[in-house]
This record gives sequence, C-alpha cells and structure tokens, in this order.
Amino acid sequence: MSAVFYNVAPIFILILLGWLLVRSKFIGPKTGDALGEFVFKVPLPLLIFRTLAEADFHGASPFRLWIAYFTGVAITWTVGHLVARYVFGRDAKIGVIAGMSSAFANNVFIGLPLVGRSVGNDGIVALSILIAIHLPLMMVVGTVLMESAASKVDGGGRRSITTVLKQVGSNLIRNPLVIALFAGLALNGLDVTMPPLIKNLVDQIAAVTAPVALMSLGMTLTQYPIRGNLGLATVTASLKLMLMPACVYAVARLLDLSPAWTMAIVLTSSVPTGINAWLIAMRFRAGQGMAASTISITTLFGVLSVSFWMWFLG
Repeated sequence: MSAVFYNVAPIFILILLGWLLVRSKFIGPKTGDALGEFVFKVPLPLLIFRTLAEADFHGASPFRLWIAYFTGVAITWTVGHLVARYVFGRDAKIGVIAGMSSAFANNVFIGLPLVGRSVGNDGIVALSILIAIHLPLMMVVGTVLMESAASKVDGGGRRSITTVLKQVGSNLIRNPLVIALFAGLALNGLDVTMPPLIKNLVDQIAAVTAPVALMSLGMTLTQYPIRGNLGLATVTASLKLMLMPACVYAVARLLDLSPAWTMAIVLTSSVPTGINAWLIAMRFRAGQGMAASTISITTLFGVLSVSFWMWFLG
C-alpha cells in the first residue's frame, strides 16, 4: 500500500504546489486560468492526438467501456440527488447539483496524468475514448436537468432540449480535445506515421501536459474554499470517491473489460470532482458553496481514495 501511495502522491503534491504558489502570493491568481487554457488547447490535445494516432486498438469496441463508466455515473448521480432531496430536504436545483458533484470526475486535468503514470499507453487510449463523449454528455444532461429543476423551483419557461443540444454542439465543433481525437483516429485509420521531426516536436510538447495541468488545477482551487453545506458536501464527496469507482468496477468486471481499460476507468472515476459541476451551479445560481466544497474536499482526500483503488486493483 505504501508503494502505491508514493506512486500517487506526486500527482497531488503538484496540485498542492500550485495552490501554495497562489496562496503565498508568489504568483498572481490569474496564472492558473492562463495555464489551464494553455494545457487545454495545446499540450493536452497533442497528447491525445499522438496516443490515438499510434494506438493499436486490437479490434476493441468502445461501447462496453462507455456502458461501464456511465452506469457508474448514473447510479452515483441518482444517489447524490436523492440524498440531497430526501435526506437533507433541499430543492430540486440543489438535488441536480448534488448529483452532478457526486458523479462528475476531473478526467482531463487529473485523470489523464494519473492513468498515464499508472496504467500507461493503453490506459490513455481508454481515457481518450471516454473523454470524447464525457464532457458533452455530462454537460447536456446536467443542463437539461437544471433547466427542468429551475422551471419547477423558480417558475417560468425552460429552454428546449434542441436548443441545449445546438449550443453544446456548437462548442464541441471548436473543442481542441474533440478535434485532436478525430484527427488522431483519422491518422491511425490511414496508417500514416508522423515524420520524425514532427513526432519529436509533438512528443516534447505533450510531455509537459501532466505537470502543468496539475499545477494549474492547484492554482485555480484557491477559488473554491470549503464553505457552507458541509454535511451535504461531505456526503457528495464520499459518493464521488468511493461509490462511483465501486460501481464502475463492478460493471467493468461484469462486461469483462480488459485489465488495462478497467483500471483506467476505475482510477479516473475515483479522482476529485471536476470544476464543471461548479460552473453549472454558478450558471443557475444554486448550490455554488456545496459544489465548491465538494471539489475541495475530494481534492484534499483524493490521494487516499486513488491510492486505495490502485491498491485494490493490484
């Protein structure tokens, strides 16, 4: 177990270092946002592009992977929603934010570095396939549910599903990760190899993804202090770190996913809550404190949950 902890700890130490650099005022609070944008638009897409361009899929289908992961998401989201509504007595809007905070993993900034370090290239392939639909699906579902909840709680109309899908689709067309994914798959399908000079350049830029992503995340976490709704936030954090990976693991075993793909999706399901849950809360002005607290609590204890699941998976 100690060896597993020492393998996982550097990931969270980099997050802590980024947080300390901003909290100590050594660098400005806007640095994290700038670095995060850089990672999202340059090295991370190149990492996904290179991985998929060079991957050997062995005829594997992504559907079992998606089913395993999103079954875990659905179960955990539902439990988080029901607990908020019927145990803590919160309204429908808070219920949606609680469910989303329980089930929205930070697959990009923590999941990819963790899986790359722990599982290797096969794991990055699995996670790249997952990321292709994770953000759009989660944001569409979260937005549609919040539109419905807001109309019940606040009154008034709500946007149609078609309108929401058009907005998300428009964003996806310009999303660097989606572009990189399809470009990598196209290059792989054409069986084209990159020229040595281009490959060397891509390798060097992709290599900075993990440390810069983790430190930029730590810098932005200064914006999400633990405050208010601590009882509910503690429950949603526990669901995120323990129930969701347990559900994903059970379904992955039931569907007989390969060990590498199983480990990749279980580990990424055990990482802290993603910032997108807070963005939805801000957009609809509901549960901001609870979502922020869940992000901070899961990040604080994430090193323990990730270490446990890595030890459990062997």
